Amino acid sequence: MGMSTPALLEVTPTAERILQRLDWQVVRKLDGLLQGDYRSLFYGYGVDFADLREYQPEDDIRYIDWNVTARMDTPYIRQYTEDREITAWFLLDLSPSVDFGTLQTQKRNQLIDFVAATARLLTRHGNRVGGIFYSGGVDRVLPARGGRLHVLRLIHELLNQPKLARAPFTDLGDLLEAGLATVRRRSLIFVISDFISAPGWERTLSLLNRRHEVLAIRLWDPREVELPDVGPILLEDAETGEQLYVDTRDRGFRQRYREAARAREAALSEAFKRAGVDALTLSTEEDLVRAIVRFASLRENRRR
Repeated sequence: MGMSTPALLEVTPTAERILQRLDWQVVRKLDGLLQGDYRSLFYGYGVDFADLREYQPEDDIRYIDWNVTARMDTPYIRQYTEDREITAWFLLDLSPSVDFGTLQTQKRNQLIDFVAATARLLTRHGNRVGGIFYSGGVDRVLPARGGRLHVLRLIHELLNQPKLARAPFTDLGDLLEAGLATVRRRSLIFVISDFISAPGWERTLSLLNRRHEVLAIRLWDPREVELPDVGPILLEDAETGEQLYVDTRDRGFRQRYREAARAREAALSEAFKRAGVDALTLSTEEDLVRAIVRFASLRENRRR
């Protein structure tokens, strides 16, 4: 008498094809470029206290032991050994604005590919991954498990997440609060979003980063930064449905649009910096392998 495996029934051929493509186009290339050393990407994660040493320039201030520092009158940091098993969580913003992009590539496509490739990298080394899904609100939690089948289920759930034409304006604070409530044991957390949100999420991101190793993956599309000169067009806010008729031949309008995008970029960079979170900007037109290697190099340089 055999046991049924419901998870197998949930895995669609589409999820299988996506994982096969990413195994070939992304994971194998990363194996060569990173030489199997993913610590440069996941550096900072650790739960087992190993030793104390004096603070050195470029050390992560989150690991300063303030009690010892006060006694010794000089900064000391805690050193950790890397846990043999990483539990990683994907906090996923699937609100309407992630459907922006071209017919070929939307922000949602890049989100799915990044999650699938990263989950595959982690689970191949015996680690576990889970997900928290947010659209108009927190929709569901996929518990952290290991194995290829679980990665397929994660992809399947992403592919079948309903796309909302309209939703309440995104509040990333709700997604981050769900992460705080759900993830108890210290984990590696990827917050994946375009960060188009109601204000106030920065404080919760900082709180989350005090408990866990948090990496922000910011999705964007070049047309969100600079409008092409294509004449009169109708712009629609994916979150609210508000429409605005504009003439992109107007150089002054394109310049104001560009300046507003730059101001938002600067504000986001400052928010990540205040929270102590490394951020990867992932464009709809960027090669995923190059983006991940660039991110790994950035984190490795900060480690030195």
